[in-house]
Amino acid sequence: MSDAIKHECGISVIRLLKPLEYYKEKYGSAFYGVNKMYLMMEKQHNRGQDGAGFASIKLDTAPGERYISRQRSVAQQPIQDIFDQINARINETLAEHPEYADDVAMQKKHVPYIGELLLGHVRYGTFGKNSVESVHPFLRQNNWMHRNLIVAGNFNMTNVYQLFDKLVELGQHPKEKADTITVMEKIGHFLDDAVAKLYKKLKKEGYTKQEASPLIAERLNVKKILKKAAKDWDGGYAMAGLLGHGDAFVLRDPAGIRPVYHYRDDEVVVVASERPVIQTVFNAPFESVQELDPGHALIIKKSGESAIRQIQKPLERKACSFERIYFSRGSDAEIYQERKELGRLLMPEVLKEIDHDTQNTVFSFIPNTAETSFYGMVEAAQVELDEQKTAEILANRDNLDKSGLQKILNLKLRTEKIAIKDVKLRTFITEDSGRDDLVAHVYDVTYGVVKPTDNLVIIDDSIVRGTTLKKSIIKMLSRLNPKKIVVVSSAPQIRYPDCYGIDMARLQDFIAFRAAIDLLKENGKENIIEEVYKKCSAQVAYKDKDVKNYVKEIYDPYTDEEISAKIAQLLQTDKEGPAVSVIYQKVDNLHKACPKNLGDWYFTGNYPTPGGNRVVNRAFMNFYEGNQDRAY
Repeated sequence: MSDAIKHECGISVIRLLKPLEYYKEKYGSAFYGVNKMYLMMEKQHNRGQDGAGFASIKLDTAPGERYISRQRSVAQQPIQDIFDQINARINETLAEHPEYADDVAMQKKHVPYIGELLLGHVRYGTFGKNSVESVHPFLRQNNWMHRNLIVAGNFNMTNVYQLFDKLVELGQHPKEKADTITVMEKIGHFLDDAVAKLYKKLKKEGYTKQEASPLIAERLNVKKILKKAAKDWDGGYAMAGLLGHGDAFVLRDPAGIRPVYHYRDDEVVVVASERPVIQTVFNAPFESVQELDPGHALIIKKSGESAIRQIQKPLERKACSFERIYFSRGSDAEIYQERKELGRLLMPEVLKEIDHDTQNTVFSFIPNTAETSFYGMVEAAQVELDEQKTAEILANRDNLDKSGLQKILNLKLRTEKIAIKDVKLRTFITEDSGRDDLVAHVYDVTYGVVKPTDNLVIIDDSIVRGTTLKKSIIKMLSRLNPKKIVVVSSAPQIRYPDCYGIDMARLQDFIAFRAAIDLLKENGKENIIEEVYKKCSAQVAYKDKDVKNYVKEIYDPYTDEEISAKIAQLLQTDKEGPAVSVIYQKVDNLHKACPKNLGDWYFTGNYPTPGGNRVVNRAFMNFYEGNQDRAY
């Protein structure tokens, strides 16, 4: 993606099902779980570069022994920093007590971070301070083992302020309104309540407080706690939690917006945000790694028993299609084929734009995530070239000699690596002119492969803001002096904010929105802008379920092609340079390519939860009022 947008966070959970001695004997180390968690987090590094966190729980520890360990970092290489610190602590302890080297029981008792239950998180913050206090996992501490709660997730809630108010109604005094804290405190409230009720019941049965503790762990109904806590949540989420005594859960939102995969064998239960992570780290076959159903939770009891339980009634499945286009690693077997299909489905429009002149066209991609879509586009272009060659041979079959035939057969599709990312823009220059000059040099181009008679077709994952395209890529490509530059987006036009995880909060940031606004102004339809504002404002006091997305009316007067043409004008940097055209994926084709991930609200405005409509209307009101605040 030439315009970087925030990635999704990633979660990892490992529950070791055997005693630590088992892993020491089989794999040579009682730190098997810690080592696997490092791999799980590194394999999901694509999902978060702002920070990372790790937590572990030791089972069946004696009073006075530390059983929860946590480490978080916002260093430049946060995962590496976390495990450097973990290794340093482990090595320091073992150096002080060399007798622990072969004694797993003493390692568990005295060495931090070793444990049977582990949670990892990689963060790409959507907003808020990028400080270590903002990094998951979050810890809710209590002297009662059962009431300790550790939470990490990949989510955004659209109704965090309402959730905050409900906590206040319950008598709590939350320290901040961040959705993670709010969600954790909601779970924590019902966890406290459940533990208190169980103790009261066990007391009536004649058990002492000390005797009641292990029985509370057995009887605690995690499903019931989650059902109560999640009742009013509106958002997209994949949330993992650990309880101090050893229970764990992973919960997915009812629309399946955020991804969760799980795997179990006789040694481990594993959860991750992406399937290939589990396949690679645990050498698990594709079919053994299952997707968690929307609205369901995987609940792992302290005993090691695990079950999937429905927590909320599933909605229409709207799994995020951006996961398939861009966020998730392309090594997933399904995602790889889907990205190729996205490129293939664009080819008819590309051929129309270049007048089917494949012989005078160079095809390339903007590094690096668009490469798979590029392969699909090229395969479709090769089919077209083969048909052209066949038609030429048939048309001239009576006059073709061997050399003429060979000349036709030797025609090849022209593919080159044109754009090469050179450096990341550093922000030490604050003046706009200086910054723009830096942006213009983010990419280098390959000289000598494009002729003045050539079309240059470049495919990108998506075009969000258009900033890097306009200020860097198109400027650089224009130096190659092609006849025409065709920018192809494997995703449709991004028109609306995403309030479920991606950092796309302001309408005016989207080049498609700016193009539509310009068209309305140019065609004397500015009244539509004011009318939409009035309609959005009139709904402020409505309940979420009654709010409608009136921002769609901004786009209604124009076809996709008219908006794409306007976007091309906005991207054109030099009127005397090569012509620029823009081709976007059709939403229908997106659904054909990614049939299991139909979430498309950022393209269509069809939000899967009621809170989405309130967010998009608030975003438009902010735009109209010149307010730079976020809509969620």
